[in-house]
Amino acid sequence: QVHLTESGGGLVQAGGSLGLSCVASGNIHAPTFRINTMGWFRQAPGKQRELVATITNDGITHYADSVKGRFTLSRDNAKNTVYLQMNRLKPGDAAVYYCNAETEWSTVLDRYERDYWGQGTQVTVSS
Repeated sequence: QVHLTESGGGLVQAGGSLGLSCVASGNIHAPTFRINTMGWFRQAPGKQRELVATITNDGITHYADSVKGRFTLSRDNAKNTVYLQMNRLKPGDAAVYYCNAETEWSTVLDRYERDYWGQGTQVTVSS
């Protein structure tokens, strides 16, 4: 079982900055278990959930066009943590932000994959 704990959400004025953290915990140290890509998604009221940014376990990042140049995603594998630094926030960035982790469990012959999600953290941007 894997749990993702998010923190850092809150209220910020447009143009300001906010940082979101996501820490993976649980049975993550088993020798056959691995966390692969991690990232953040967001969902505004009445909107579809959308990708914000992802990062592979070797540090390759991908950003949605809407946040390129403003958001930075980093990863600390030793601490099982990803951090999303959000700068120059806009009202359109307001949403519930969800941490996501793609995980893998393997045996000699089998390989299983599963996505885990955090509970979500609210980001509100005032103008």
